[in-house]
Formats: sequence, structure tokens, C-alpha cells
Amino acid sequence: MTRVAAVDCGTNSVRLLIADIHGDDLTEVERLMEIVRLGQDVDRTGRLAPEALERTFAAMRDYRKLIDQHGATATRVVATSATRDAANRQEFVDGVREIFGVAPEVVSGAEEAELSFVGATRGLLRLSAETGMPQGPLPPYLVVDIGGGSTEFVVGSESVEGALSVDIGCVRLTERHLRGAGDPPEAAALERVVADIEAALDRVEAAVPVRQATTLVGLAGSVTTIAGIALDLPAYDPERIHHSILSARQVHDVTRRLLAMTHGERAAVPVMHPGRVDVIGAGALILDRIVRRFAFSQVVVSEHDILDGIAWSIS
Repeated sequence: MTRVAAVDCGTNSVRLLIADIHGDDLTEVERLMEIVRLGQDVDRTGRLAPEALERTFAAMRDYRKLIDQHGATATRVVATSATRDAANRQEFVDGVREIFGVAPEVVSGAEEAELSFVGATRGLLRLSAETGMPQGPLPPYLVVDIGGGSTEFVVGSESVEGALSVDIGCVRLTERHLRGAGDPPEAAALERVVADIEAALDRVEAAVPVRQATTLVGLAGSVTTIAGIALDLPAYDPERIHHSILSARQVHDVTRRLLAMTHGERAAVPVMHPGRVDVIGAGALILDRIVRRFAFSQVVVSEHDILDGIAWSIS
């Protein structure tokens, strides 16, 4: 058995997974998330803001204490879209090295896609065999990881057969089109968001065999929040959300509801994390347009994602 620590630093959140890995089994010890909005204004300025860096480093210092307390023997820190785009990313690299004793790996979009695929699909074949569901999670999969700055599209069965990362994410699209666009956002602003998404999906369809996929697997906070709303949960419950299956109609209905809400109404949704209130509309639109464009009848929701892929990569 090996105890490992995986840290995923994205555009919106920084997350920690401490896990025991033994053969083909991963046992979770700690799984934590902090919304730090590292990607604050990166789309506009091209730089990581000093206050965003400090929020991120503060969360990471707490994570380092937990890693030490649990005795993890190996740590891997991965950074994604916002850090890839930032001119001052060396400040981030130096700060992370000081906290964890290892430099963060600023992975490419292709590497991010592969880690997400491994994390999301490792247990799906086993789940299909156990449930025997004819409409269940059967390969080949299209794994979609909707992040803050980018969205990864990966197609494969047991390994990656095609992947692309595109710069549409819930934070990036909110900052680009929805900030100051009304509460709830005006139709013209939403049309601009949809235009960006559709342009990105054109690139995806040209590069990745998305229409060969049988099962759409959705990852990350926008997707899991939509699932919690569709399931009408009284509070966020990862066990209920993990491997839940949403129909296309549920995705469309929840997206329509979110886009019609005010900021205050979204904040009052029981499963809504405070750090997602302002960006969930854009995240929901991304998922909604994917389902429509590629005519999926349902989405398998996974709480396991790039973070689990990072943990498996250490072992």
C-alpha cells in the first residue's frame, strides 16, 4: 500500500486528495476543495493577481499540514489552465515549491485531458458489470471536464483515443461576457457565451471522434452542482451525486432555471457552493450545449476526475 497526496490547482479551485493505493484499489483518506479563484482576471490581464496567489497559497499551507499529519510518502502538484496562460506563472511555481517542497507541474491541455480520463473512467467498467444496465456507463466514453478556464474533451475506452482542451470555462466565459450583463444576465450576453461555446465545439468535433462515444461522462463542480439541483438534494452529497445519471431534459431544465435566477436566488440553492454562485450559469451552458450538439440522451456524473488521475499517476 502507498499513501499519496494529489493537489490539483485549477482556475477556480484548489483541491487535495490523500489516498491509499493498493493494486487496483484507491481508498480515499481526505478529499478537500477550496474556491480560491486563482484565474481571477487572467483572461483580461494575462497575469495571476497578487490577491489570488495569496488565497491559493493560504489554502495550500493548510493542505501541507494535512499531508504531513497523514504521512503521505509522495506528493504531486498539478496546475492547469490559469497558470498555463499567466505571464507571471513563475511566482506561482516558486510559492508552491516553498510550501510543498516540490515544484508544481504546469501540465498541457493534453496531459490534463489524460489525467481526467483516467480519474473518471477507472471505476466505470466495473460499475457497468455490476449494474448490468443496458443504458449504463458503457465505453467508448466522452469525458468532459468543465473547468474554470478550460474544458477538456477526451474520447476512449480503456485509454485515450482522442483529446482536446479548449479555452471555454465557467470563470473565463463569465468574466468575458456575463460580468455586468444584468441580474439575471441579459439575452444578448448569453448569446455571446453560446457563440464562444459553439466555436469551441467546432474545433472539438474536427479534432476528436466525439460522435463515436456511447457514454458522456461529466466532471467537475459545474456538472456535480447541476446534478445536485436535478436530484433536489437538501445539501451537497457527493455519495448521492457520484455516478448519478442525468437525462438530457434534466440538464436543459436546470440550465434554464439557473440562467433565469438572480445572484441571490442562485446563492440560496441548497447544493450551491458560494464560490460557484457567479459562474454556474456559464458552466451549465457549456454542459447544455455539449448535450445538444452531440445528441446525448444522458450524462453520467463523476465525482472522480483529474484529482484521482493525479493520485493514480503517483502510484
